[in-house]
Amino acid sequence: MAGHSKWANIRHKKAKEDLKRAKIFTKIIREITIAAREGGGNPEGNARLYLAIENAKGANLPKDKIQRAIDSATGKGNQENYVGVSYEGYGPGGVAYFVEGSSDNINRTVGEVRHIFTKHGGKMGENGSVSYLFEQKGEIRFETELEDEWAMMEMASDYLIDVRFEEGVGIVVTSRDEMTKVKKVFEENGFTIQSADLIRIPLNTVETEEENHELNYEMFSKFEENMDISSVFWNLAEKDEFKAKYYYGES
Repeated sequence: MAGHSKWANIRHKKAKEDLKRAKIFTKIIREITIAAREGGGNPEGNARLYLAIENAKGANLPKDKIQRAIDSATGKGNQENYVGVSYEGYGPGGVAYFVEGSSDNINRTVGEVRHIFTKHGGKMGENGSVSYLFEQKGEIRFETELEDEWAMMEMASDYLIDVRFEEGVGIVVTSRDEMTKVKKVFEENGFTIQSADLIRIPLNTVETEEENHELNYEMFSKFEENMDISSVFWNLAEKDEFKAKYYYGES
């Protein structure tokens, strides 16, 4: 049984990783499509498209898929009418959620999001109901073998808010307005950028009872599995044992 459990955990972790990779590609393709449709297909005159293409390169998205998304948005290919969406609400124990994504069928997506909230004891709210509990920042991820926070800080000390490392990946947090500037600094210092995204950081975190904690992790996981949802932000005070189970498939 122990061997079976280990193999099940490995398969679960691989499935999570495959889903994560698929969602990264989906997120980037949809972002390219939306950016090109709103600001034109030339990245030199469209900052949002330029950033989306840079993220696509960092994720090793094939060039033909990048071009196909641009063509779709500018009327040169099969058109896909994706629009950006965001939803707000509360999970069990008063945990605030801000959910972002893109959809070609808003009625379907809003129904699925509301179902996830309701099924796990949460409640979907109106726009603005929880957004004030989060602060928008820029997050840049890059490949590095370094684990020296001070070395990172010295490169852009005036603009960095936080630095951390996760298995060969450096992660820096900046103000949203300085993200492009910081990205350029790290590129000039020879770092390969994986992604540069706007994120939402909670102003305060919420502690919950263990039962509600588990329900929130289950709900978070269901949001992440939904292909229309690209980012999920919450203000739960996370616990390592739940991270291991829901993020990494460990029992």
